Amino acid sequence: MAAGVVGVVIAVGAVIYVTQLSGGGGGGTDGIESAALNDKGDSDRLSEVEQFPSEGRQHVSSGQELSYAQSPPLSGPHYSRAVEGGFYENSQPAGNIVHALEHGAVVIYYNESAMNESVRASLQAFADNHTGTWRSVIVVPQENESVEADYTLTAWRNRMYMDSYDAQTVYEFLSEFLGRGPENPVR
Repeated sequence: MAAGVVGVVIAVGAVIYVTQLSGGGGGGTDGIESAALNDKGDSDRLSEVEQFPSEGRQHVSSGQELSYAQSPPLSGPHYSRAVEGGFYENSQPAGNIVHALEHGAVVIYYNESAMNESVRASLQAFADNHTGTWRSVIVVPQENESVEADYTLTAWRNRMYMDSYDAQTVYEFLSEFLGRGPENPVR
């Protein structure tokens, strides 16, 4: 019996070490990527979020040329298929990204030249830990060479630039916006 108790204590200790003390085992992540989200994001960290009027929510035929007032797009006409959550090394069609935003996704755009292994691991962990049709994280490369910052956080009608990567700011943005798209808010 004592051996069983010791085994359980060791197992619990190992779980606590991996998930809390070692940064969640994410290879360079600090553990916040897998933390439960708050009901709201920290207003100080999110003070630079810009909000824009809706450009609509209509579905259009796949392949139809689309034009958006904001770059990257934050709302507007979109295709019937949404981009699934995940970390992408290639750009995705804007019409599919907008559909994902409508579903409550947060899309994070990155400048490939600003990435390092630690940032990549953190973004990958956010994408891996926040999946599902109505609350996914999508990480994609920036298409536009003349972007405002190395990282752009977007949600339906909202955008925030980050000059340098900060996992805590990403966490706060997700706490504020993830799962809160207009089609089927789940948070």
